[in-house]
Order: sequence, then structure tokens, then C-alpha cells
Amino acid sequence: MLTKAQNLELTQVGRGTPMGEVLRRHWHPVAGVDELEREAIKPIRLLGEDLVLFKDLTGRYGLIERHCAHRGADLAYGFVEKDGLRCNYHGWHYGRDGRCLAQPYQDRVAPRGALRERILMDAYAVRAHAGLLWAYLGPQPAPQLPDWAPFHWPNGFVQIAFAQVPCNWVQAQENSIDPLHFEWMHANWGRRLRGEHDHAPEHVKMAFDEFEHGFVYRRITEDIDESHPLWTIGRVCLWPNGFYLGEHFEWRVPVDDENTLNVTWSYLRVPHESEPYVQQSIPSWHAPVADRRTGCWINTHVINQDIIAWWGQGRVADRTRENLAVSDAGIAMIRRQYFRDMEAVAQGLDPKGVLREPASAGGIPLPCGDAHEFFAKGLPRVAYEAHPR
Repeated sequence: MLTKAQNLELTQVGRGTPMGEVLRRHWHPVAGVDELEREAIKPIRLLGEDLVLFKDLTGRYGLIERHCAHRGADLAYGFVEKDGLRCNYHGWHYGRDGRCLAQPYQDRVAPRGALRERILMDAYAVRAHAGLLWAYLGPQPAPQLPDWAPFHWPNGFVQIAFAQVPCNWVQAQENSIDPLHFEWMHANWGRRLRGEHDHAPEHVKMAFDEFEHGFVYRRITEDIDESHPLWTIGRVCLWPNGFYLGEHFEWRVPVDDENTLNVTWSYLRVPHESEPYVQQSIPSWHAPVADRRTGCWINTHVINQDIIAWWGQGRVADRTRENLAVSDAGIAMIRRQYFRDMEAVAQGLDPKGVLREPASAGGIPLPCGDAHEFFAKGLPRVAYEAHPR
């Protein structure tokens, strides 16, 4: 249980808040590379800031404040230029660094540019990697953009799904270190949805460990023993707001205090008959969380079931009213680390998970057990179709 003040510290993401400053020391995936191929300007909201993401006519990415410094027009309807973005209202032109490059008519009558020189919009770094556009809103020098080894696995099809979730990011991320919910939220609920009334095998043992890039939970149910990858390898709560499950990543990107962008990057190995397979581009799409006809939450998919659990705790979970149990040991662990991170940042230090050294050419390995063997070697089509994955 947390105090009201601690819960606010943990969940608020705005500029100047303790957790907001921690999150500004990390890179966050905010869009698909292919999205800006289709439309060069995309408005986004990230860490409580309204911004506009764009790709200029030279192919470079920018991320600046959404509203023009002149009279507040929406730059999401602006024009991309060879260098930056121009407001469609009066033509003020901004570079990727937020500087005002031109002010039509003002530059004619006041050519010394005194007004233009005073203008500096908030502007942030953007990088494209693994089909995603990543943003960094923190102080310089920026840390390394994490380059995870699965981003380099060959002979696979990758896709990216985005889902808008109306709740705070922390309750989504706490799900990443909660083993027991698999038994009930997924296995048993799945049985009920299929009209079955038996129960899934119960959990009999859990363990939680910390490592350089986050935390790992391990679990055993009645039908498996300690030789199973769920125990020997476990699952990764990727720091500070990710989850890694062997064949896919998820990031719970804080939009603001009450909204989260859930980002899923998934890899599907092609069968031997399709090798060599080189994917030319990575598609992204936006997944629905509710049925458009009925307005009811979609509950037939694993990630959607998780979303229902996150949202069901309220827009911002009230942790002053909870009662943590033994299975919540991992949640207690990561909360302690978040508070340590806040203290580190307040002292001018890097929080956990910030990378300063470049990754190797093959990317940073993560615990994935038999997944790596399966994805690296693949299977013939017949064996692939029969594989439990």
C-alpha cells in the first residue's frame, strides 16, 4: 500500500514531476515508421505534452510543440518543408531544433529578425529503429537508443500494433511483473469464453529477480516442473516501461497521467520453405480495444484482456486502498526501484536501464529461453503448423 503522496509521485508524468523526469531519461516508441511514409505529419501527446511529429522533405524527422508560437495554430495541419515545418495559418517556419526560421511579412518589415530570434519552440530528438519512431524528451547528452537482439533476427515477419488505453501507464506496467494473472485473466477466462467450466492448473511456485535491463518473474504451475522455460528463463519486465515475451515486446508509453499508448512489436518466424525471407518494410496498425457496434471491451485476445484489467482499476489506480499479497512481490520490487530512480534523477544521476555504451552489432541479448532457438533455426512448414507456439 502506498500513501496518497507516493501514488501521485509514482503516476504523474508531467514535466518537473519526479516520475516524469525519470521517464524523460528514456527513449519511447511513439509511432510507426510507415505512418509518416503515408502522412508526413502526426500529432502526438507524450508525457503530458502536445507535440507534432513530422518528416521533412529531406527525410529527416522532427518533434516540436504542436501549437505555433505566433497565435497558437495547430501545426498538425502545417506544411513540411526541406528544413522543418511551416504553419498553415501565417507561414511561420520552424526547424527541427525548434528555432523559427522565417516569419513572412514580419521579415520584410523588420528584416533584422528581432522577433524571430526570440522564438524557440520545445523540440525533441527522434530516431527510427526496428520499424518504430522513438522520441527522447530529456536532457542532453541523450542515452543510447536500446538495440535489442530480436530486432536483428532474420527470416521473420514483424508487425507493430498500437492501442490507446484510458488509464495510467503504471498499472499497465505492473502487469508485466504479475505472474498469477495468467492463471485467471487468460487461462481461466479463456475457458469461460469457450463455455468450459474447469480450472486451469494452479500456480505452485513463483520467483522474482532483478537484472541489468529490468526484472524477471519465473513461475511453475501444477502441470510443469522446474525444467520448464517458465521457470528456468522466465519473463522479462523490461525497464522502465516494457515487457518482453520471447517473440514480442510491449511498451506502455505514458501519454499523460490518465492515458497510455500500448505498443506491441511482434516477430513471426517464417517456415523453412520461405527462406531466405527479407522484410522490406514493417507495417503498423492501430488495434481496437472496444467493439464499435456495442461499445463493449474486446475480451477475446490476451492483450485486450490485460487492457480490461488495467482500465478496470480506474484512470489512475488508488494504491492507498490495495492489499498486496505474496504473489505481488514483484510489484513491490519494481515500485521500490521507481522510487530509487526518482531519487537518483533528483541527485543528477542516471536511473536504472539508461544505456550509455553502444550495443554490439547484433543487439543486446535478453532472456528468452527456447524462443531464440526456435526463431533462429525455424522449422519446416508441417512442423511449424504443429508447433505449440
